[in-house]
Amino acid sequence: MIAWELSEQIRLRSPARMKFDKARQTDLLLLPERVIRLNPTAGAILWLCDGERTIAQIIEELETKFHQTDLKADILEFLTQAADRGWVE
Repeated sequence: MIAWELSEQIRLRSPARMKFDKARQTDLLLLPERVIRLNPTAGAILWLCDGERTIAQIIEELETKFHQTDLKADILEFLTQAADRGWVE
């Protein structure tokens, strides 16, 4: 498991990019040779992985957006899985 520092700036691993599919009303992660259809939670997190925001800022932004607290553990777990899959760095 990755030991994330909350001050780290995380981004999508190049050449991955995000896209919103209007026809299906869902977020997509576009990778070489494949497209991943994301659930709303994964999409909300990955849209914020722009290399400018820190992990702490991403957590804060999502807690504000969804009017929830204590999302840190869930977000860090998702980011670990995303890094293991090669989606973020």
